[in-house]
Amino acid sequence: MDAKTANQLYKKLQKSLPDAKSELYYNNHFELLIAVILSAQATDKSVNKVTEPLFKQYKTPQDFLVCGETKLRNLIRTIGLAPTKAKNIIKTCKILIEDHDGEIPSTRIALEKLPGVGRKTANVVLNEGFGQATIAVDTHVYRVANRTGLAPGKTVLETENKLIENTPKQWLASAHRYLILHGRYVCTARNYNCTNCAIFDECQFEEKSFNKNL
Repeated sequence: MDAKTANQLYKKLQKSLPDAKSELYYNNHFELLIAVILSAQATDKSVNKVTEPLFKQYKTPQDFLVCGETKLRNLIRTIGLAPTKAKNIIKTCKILIEDHDGEIPSTRIALEKLPGVGRKTANVVLNEGFGQATIAVDTHVYRVANRTGLAPGKTVLETENKLIENTPKQWLASAHRYLILHGRYVCTARNYNCTNCAIFDECQFEEKSFNKNL
């Protein structure tokens, strides 16, 4: 996709999603990190049901250490992979206290050293928390990037690199939000809604025409 088309694509996404923002519940960098760790292989809705009451009682890394792994595991039990996530969160809180004075680091290298934090999680924290021009490629972003032709790639990392390369500079900070919400609610894996697609004209998906008038 050429730069002119990519720019037009983002303009239309912005118009269709003027209030695009993360759907995770959080109030600060620490809560954002915990919420994103919990969101792996889980919906934002299911995470928010847990974190809203959780964050009212446990607000800092030290609070989570006092809570402890066993109790935390029970508090987040409705979220998938709860035992592993509880263990990682406790380990992460220890590192935050010991190595970062309880603060959330703002570099990818430091974030990815935290248990439960991979590249995608780090990108979300860097983008949502620190306003850095990163794009977290989850299944929704990967699907939209490939279907539209904006950043086709055989792997998540390839797609991420192409998104950074092909996204006009002025859209880099907000691209992640537009792409994930468009993929979550319009360009879904099945029964994708081409009729209400804001970027139908720019999209290069070969099967889009078969769905447009459904």
